[in-house]
Amino acid sequence: QVQLVESGGGLVQAGGSLRLSCAASGRTFSSYAMGWFRQGPGKEREFVAVMSWNGYSTVYADSVKGRFTISRDNAKNTVLLQMNSLKPEDTAVYYCAADTTYGVTASGYAYWGQGTQVPVSS
Repeated sequence: QVQLVESGGGLVQAGGSLRLSCAASGRTFSSYAMGWFRQGPGKEREFVAVMSWNGYSTVYADSVKGRFTISRDNAKNTVLLQMNSLKPEDTAVYYCAADTTYGVTASGYAYWGQGTQVPVSS
């Protein structure tokens, strides 16, 4: 079992930066792939980024590649999402997710946080 709590969301202007954090509880955090997803107003939940359990592999959505960076600290049970050059279309609720499998589809993740809002103003 893993419990996830996101933080760091908030209003930001286009072109700005924000860092999201996801704190995980549970002794087996280092066994899980960690993903970030987002759901914009009136949209389906979509994949943003994922990092493997050991941090060696990452995948990014094309829409955020080069602007967002996922990282993790297994000693602190934390995964981060650094978001730079934010655009109004990045406006969404951002969720972190965990699972023992490594993938880009939301249905593949067993554990989810409650989400944190990121409105990006133009």
